[in-house]
Amino acid sequence: MCAALFVAARLRADVVEINNGTRLVGKIAKIHGGVITLETDYAGELSIKQILVTRITTDHAVAVRFADGTGLIGTISALSADKVRVTGANSSVDLPVGNIAATWSAGEDDPDVVALRRKWSYEANADIGGENGTQRQFSTALGYRAKLVGPLDTFQYYANYARQETNSQVSADQFKAGVDYSDLFTATTSWYVRDEAGFDRVNDITFYDVAASGLGYDFIKVKDEALTGRAGLSYRYDQYTEPTPALSSLGADFELEYMLKVKNSQFTDKITFVPAFQDLGNYIVTHEAAFTVPIDKSLWKLSMGVTNNYNSRPVSGVDKLDTLYFTRLVLSWGEGTK
Repeated sequence: MCAALFVAARLRADVVEINNGTRLVGKIAKIHGGVITLETDYAGELSIKQILVTRITTDHAVAVRFADGTGLIGTISALSADKVRVTGANSSVDLPVGNIAATWSAGEDDPDVVALRRKWSYEANADIGGENGTQRQFSTALGYRAKLVGPLDTFQYYANYARQETNSQVSADQFKAGVDYSDLFTATTSWYVRDEAGFDRVNDITFYDVAASGLGYDFIKVKDEALTGRAGLSYRYDQYTEPTPALSSLGADFELEYMLKVKNSQFTDKITFVPAFQDLGNYIVTHEAAFTVPIDKSLWKLSMGVTNNYNSRPVSGVDKLDTLYFTRLVLSWGEGTK
């Protein structure tokens, strides 16, 4: 009896057969974009190119969309090589495997509809570092970012605070918060607007604001790699403690951002350059490079990198270049992280 029950359980499964004779058993999560996603107990989630598949069988009703746009909810059974039958409650359709445009669980949304939805992702991070030896150093940083990503646009807002003390002297004390929106109007070209405000007490900046708008271009845009450049106009305002006069000037805005994913790890590198038209020798450059790896299979990640902030006209007694190295604990969650 136990053997019979085991065999019956094994028979109740979806089957995908490939043109080389391989027979894969599991549960078809979906068919979308020419790829069949099969969930298995023995190999996890498998992605199979639909063009290689000759037979499909499901043990339960699924929603099926055909290549001509029509659809049916029913079970799929194999008829012959490269041909299947979809049997619904009141009708059935025979068609080649390649004419199945998509399948998904009955009662859920079409994958094409899901792909067009914007998805939120969130990130919170913190790092604390110290050093005792030739010099005493203590640093801490906190950050938060929320990003809404759709097929044609991206919106994000963020906030970061960093403080560092070296030999009991404050070497960094800065806060920034900002918003950024970009919208694609061709496959590789976009327009953007952004605004960032904050303070930098080491540089005696009690308040600063940089607002910018312009065009962006994707030099590289593939699944696991991207290189995006931006160029536009900006307005920069820096308010200093007395007696340094405030800076208020139109300027340019140049940005370059690179992203590379290798398995579950990610490398990012971003640099911005904002010169003031009032005095082209007065400009700021910000740069951050980071390598992020997951911690086990949880939502936690570890990020290691460096930030550089260069101010061509710092206040007296302050270096032009401020460099911070970090090892950061990152918590990521939200639909967009999947």
